[in-house]
Amino acid sequence: MVRHVVMFNFKDGVTDAQIGAYAAAIRNLPSVIPQIRDYRLGPDLGVNPGNFAMVVCGDFASVDDYIAYRDHPEHQRVIKEIGLPIIAQRAAVQFEY
Repeated sequence: MVRHVVMFNFKDGVTDAQIGAYAAAIRNLPSVIPQIRDYRLGPDLGVNPGNFAMVVCGDFASVDDYIAYRDHPEHQRVIKEIGLPIIAQRAAVQFEY
């Protein structure tokens, strides 16, 4: 199994509505991309200072399935149209487990 973890910080002035729209679009991806085995996202709990604001974790059966997700047109649309305008910082990692 391959796990993809991506964390985001948002630009100053981004509204809760914009973040909510982005989260909703991300939550819809498993209904469109069959390679996604498990998919979770949520805001940081605010327990530790300096954390990223939001995280997405996706599980895939293989690297090829992750790549199919990464390159899927709907995923790319969500990134370009909804994510990029509001994201200030992004960090990601993929690992096998």
